[in-house]
Amino acid sequence: MTDFRNILFVPHGSPTFALAPGAAGAAMSRMAGQLAAPRAIVVLSPHWDTAVPTVSSATRLETLHDFYGFPPALYEIDYPATGCPEVAREVAQALQAAGFDVADSQRGLDHGAWQPLRQMLPDTDVPIVPLSMQTHAGPQHAWRIGLALAGLPAQGIWVVTSGNLTHNLGDLRSGAGHAAPPAYVQRFTDWVAEQLAAGQLDALLDYRQRHPDARRAHPGEDHLLPLFTALGAAGAQARAHPYFRGIDHQVIAMDGYAFLNPSTP
Repeated sequence: MTDFRNILFVPHGSPTFALAPGAAGAAMSRMAGQLAAPRAIVVLSPHWDTAVPTVSSATRLETLHDFYGFPPALYEIDYPATGCPEVAREVAQALQAAGFDVADSQRGLDHGAWQPLRQMLPDTDVPIVPLSMQTHAGPQHAWRIGLALAGLPAQGIWVVTSGNLTHNLGDLRSGAGHAAPPAYVQRFTDWVAEQLAAGQLDALLDYRQRHPDARRAHPGEDHLLPLFTALGAAGAQARAHPYFRGIDHQVIAMDGYAFLNPSTP
């Protein structure tokens, strides 16, 4: 059996991904089946952004429909997950030990969290602990958050970070999503894949200067930063494994990554 760490970077795409998960959803489900059964899951989504790292210690997690203008069926979806105050404390303590100020919340699951979790764990039988992002602090901060969480996977806690490797809603709304995928989408995702395969963390952290398409791929950084948190949690010696690569709505990259232990052949 392949020796994967309990760490995933997963795509969540458009809210309609919940109604039509397609090949990306199927791949995500298969990938989850290759990890050891979790004691709990820490999930980080770009749709919860706060000034300081914030951990939800809620015991019941409301399904947040934090979008508008979509088909009514989306608003009827409920993902009745339970929280875990005990693991929330462990997450907060790990972050505090790394020097972060940490806040507490009773927040539920936004669509960046419940959409992929619903694909991976449809039975909602694993406790979930939501963790917020700090987009304003940039890639290095996101990576350091991951470093602080690096001890959790060995304790049976999955670290799941949710985002997209390209996320230009302006291109989507302007009609680019109805034509062939713009060339920058494939160029940028290929470059990310190459850097991950080569272990080029410095290049990835400096992606906005290193790649000419970076700012079009990500006018804002929020949907790429979760990748850096996954990289921090996985550790410098872990190898990234692309369990899915693809494009949705022509401009949203749906690539997902798992992380292999260094000893895995």
